[in-house]
Amino acid sequence: MNIPDFLLQVSIVVISVVSLLTNFSVVLCFTQSTELRSHVPGIFILNLSFSNILLTVINMPATFLGVAQGEKPFGDLFCQGVAFAETFLTTNAMLSMAALSMDRWVAVVFPLSYSSKMRYRDALVIVAYSWLHSGTFSLTQLFMDWGGFSHTYASCTVHLSSEVISSKNTFATFTALFHGSSFALCLLVLCFAYIKVLRVARFHCKRIDVITMQTLLLLVDIHPSVKERCLAQQKKRRQRATKKIFIFIGSFIFFFAPYVITRLVELLPSVHIPRYWGISSKCLSYAKASTDPFVYCLLRQQYRRALVSVICRVLRQDHYTLTVHSAHSSTLDTTDDNYVIKNAGT
Repeated sequence: MNIPDFLLQVSIVVISVVSLLTNFSVVLCFTQSTELRSHVPGIFILNLSFSNILLTVINMPATFLGVAQGEKPFGDLFCQGVAFAETFLTTNAMLSMAALSMDRWVAVVFPLSYSSKMRYRDALVIVAYSWLHSGTFSLTQLFMDWGGFSHTYASCTVHLSSEVISSKNTFATFTALFHGSSFALCLLVLCFAYIKVLRVARFHCKRIDVITMQTLLLLVDIHPSVKERCLAQQKKRRQRATKKIFIFIGSFIFFFAPYVITRLVELLPSVHIPRYWGISSKCLSYAKASTDPFVYCLLRQQYRRALVSVICRVLRQDHYTLTVHSAHSSTLDTTDDNYVIKNAGT
């Protein structure tokens, strides 16, 4: 085994472990917190988390075996199933991110009518569309037999066999339409929604800044350090909104764009994609599954509070079990000692 293959395998293992731990933590927070379950965006987050978990359990091990063995893991039927799962789960995850951005846009731009515009029924309809959209491309890929093992990506994915030349143009159209309706569409929705959110956030920040400056002008006797602290808080507030929008959109582009662009460039004639670049771009798209819980959930106060309460509950339960076991053991030891003393006396 050479060093690049070893590093790729280690990367897949690390991404898989982090993805499982973080996404399971999100699901655990929902099962233990009624506050999180009462929020409509929770449906989109659960859909995203389950997609990431299944992608981690099904596709990442298959890619690991593909890198380690350098050939198709198991048989053709298994590989077609893994390719079907990748198309469905990746598209579903992207659409879930787009749904979360639209939910945030409605909540910020229309705060007074949010409860009527975004209900549980509406969220379920959006999730149903996401499943229908993802299933359409996955089933088309399955029926056209366009799922197989690609040595370029060392994984079971959307792939046109070299034996099938007649459907090359149809496959190219399918690939372009697939990435256009998943990556490009979701990126467009993310940019539209979060730019609108950023505009509203900056507008509110300006209003707060005006009120703060007027208050500081009225308070003549206020200490200069307090004024500086207020101005610093204003600057941090403006930067915080921009930073969040940059993380949402930037992470989506950073993790998915190299793989999508590679798949589109691959359709051009006489273009050869280096194997290590193809596998690296695939691993980079996998890494998005491990970062989604931090981007959308675990860094928020509600999720941190729910996760901390779950951990404290587990620790208290373990401490109680250990205490009961110790007390029970000491009782048995005392009984045995008394029994020995009585027998010794007789």
